[in-house]
Amino acid sequence: MIEASPHVYLVGIGSNRRHVRHGRPTGVVEAAIARLDAEFDLFDASPVMINPAIGGAGRDFANAAAMVVSALAPEPMLDALKAIERDFGRRSGRRWGERVLDLDILAWDGGRYRSRRLTVPHPGLAARPFAALPAASIAPHWALPDGLCLRHVRERVGKRVPRR
Repeated sequence: MIEASPHVYLVGIGSNRRHVRHGRPTGVVEAAIARLDAEFDLFDASPVMINPAIGGAGRDFANAAAMVVSALAPEPMLDALKAIERDFGRRSGRRWGERVLDLDILAWDGGRYRSRRLTVPHPGLAARPFAALPAASIAPHWALPDGLCLRHVRERVGKRVPRR
């Protein structure tokens, strides 16, 4: 059983659809950061980056990462993030489709976590520049369970980022 003591989470944030109140995806990401600050203890947030969509998701994404502190264990934290997505208008749909808001647990201070619904660290973290680069910008020395720090991951994925 995971204790109810505070945990530090790295949360990935993404949007590639306009929101009626927050406007363009960059505004959605900024509003999501403010919401994370209101619901949790926001420790830091990265700048918003624009990244090409993958897997047929349509328009470019605005992405960022936030470091938050919460007493929630990983599964209740996932539920809280999914509730925020729904509040922003996220609906179930295609796995790689457009979305108003996507919030993912990228890592947490508890190391590895795996259940039917959730795998932490996020399985795609080390291969996805849109997740790794914002996370490394706020937590470069965060050690992942495989021994790599996010700054090492940043260097690896940074070499694979397509240039426009």
